[in-house]
This record gives sequence, C-alpha cells and structure tokens, in this order.
Amino acid sequence: MISQQAHDVAALVRAVLGTDLIGAYLHGSAVLGGLRPRSDVDVLAVSRRSATPEQRHRLVDGLLDISGRRARRGPDRPVELIVVVLADVRPWRYPPTCDFLYGEWLRDRYERGELPQPAPSPDLAPLLTMALAGDTPLFGPPPADLLDPVPPADLRHAIVAGIPGLLADLADDTRNVVLTFARIWVTLATGEIRSKDAAADWAMAHLAAEHQPVLAHAKAIYVGQVAESWDDDLFARVRPAVDQVLVEIDRLTPGGRGWE
Repeated sequence: MISQQAHDVAALVRAVLGTDLIGAYLHGSAVLGGLRPRSDVDVLAVSRRSATPEQRHRLVDGLLDISGRRARRGPDRPVELIVVVLADVRPWRYPPTCDFLYGEWLRDRYERGELPQPAPSPDLAPLLTMALAGDTPLFGPPPADLLDPVPPADLRHAIVAGIPGLLADLADDTRNVVLTFARIWVTLATGEIRSKDAAADWAMAHLAAEHQPVLAHAKAIYVGQVAESWDDDLFARVRPAVDQVLVEIDRLTPGGRGWE
C-alpha cells in the first residue's frame, strides 16, 4: 500500500515540474518489504530537463512542509526526494548525475536558503536498481520504460564507494551505519539489495556469535522494538563488529579495499 505521504511528494513534484516530469517511483524500504517505524519515504523522480532555481526553491519549500519530525504541517516520516534528468541516466553511465536531492540530514542547510544543485552521485546506482525492482510508479509509466538496468559491476563499485563516509558517521549514526554495512555485504555476496532488517538477519547468520548482538540491536531499533540508544558495553562492540563485516566486504571486492 502506497502511503499518503508518498502521494503528497509525487503531487508536489508534479505541481512544480509540470510537463517536464516523466515519472515518479518509490524505492527503498517501501519496495523492500514495507516501511518500518524508522524508514524514510524514498521517491525518485525523472524529469526531461534540469530544474530551474525557482523550481528548486519550490520543491525545497514544499518538502520542508511535509518531511520529518520538524515538518511544518506536523511530524511525519522523513522524505528523501531525488530528481534525475532522463538524459543523465539513459543511456546508463557511471557515475550518474543527481539533479536534485532533498533529505532531512540536509534540512538545516535548506532552511538557511541553500538549494540542492546537480552533482555526480554513485548512490544512484543502488537507488535506480531498487526503483526498477520495486516497479511502483507514483506517476508515469513503469520504471523499466524509462531507466536502463545498472550493470552489476557498477552497482558493486557504487555501494563500496560510500564506505569512508559511513565510517566517519559511525559514532553519530550508529544504527543506520551498522545496517548499511550489512546491506553492502549481502549485496556483494548475493547480488540482491535487501531491506535493512533482512540484511541484518543475513549478516547475523554469517557473523561470529560475538558480533551478532550489535546487528541484533541495530535491527531492533530499526523495527521499533527498542529505543534508539546504545549502552557503553554494546557500543564498545560496534567497531569490532563493523571491522569484521569490512573484512568480508574486502574479500568480496575485486582488487580488495575498493573504497580506499
């Protein structure tokens, strides 16, 4: 079932981009087993041309109204909206360009008046893969009518490219980073992109018992079973568990340590 918030995001994009909007699609948790209590609403929009400064301002302003606990209309799920220009992603090439990105982690910048600008984005490789597999249009034709499949080699390259940034965020965004590392591992091992809780289950089945509690706690936070907190003993075990996952990621990365 598509949430009303997802429909609201699609309606905003249609109102701002008008006839330049070709399609809008769900991806992320919504198409990987369903939204969890801490899931974002993830939307990919495909446009005929790059957004104008005025359109960027209107998109940001509308998203500030409806996204996250600080939403102007009242608290709701965080929204991540990505807009790509069709000619930038079809035919496929790596890295693709993201024309517009809104996420709650950028909210303070946007409230100060900054506007998202086009930039190369390796993260689009798994995102487009999820949108294609999820096949959930909010507007427009099926995603396969617009988007080329991402070659497996580019998908692998893209998911390890973000590892340095994830490591830098480990202390401040522990739950999300731990689960993202599990997702990277399972994708490299199986070729599938799984939900964060499913990735945690897979990783726990392949990790030594001493590291499993870290994944289990991160998953419990994600699905809403426990509060988002880490006691000192468990937090001290986070980096050793992540290091072991990195050993496995390294083993599956051609040439080794492709993220360095």
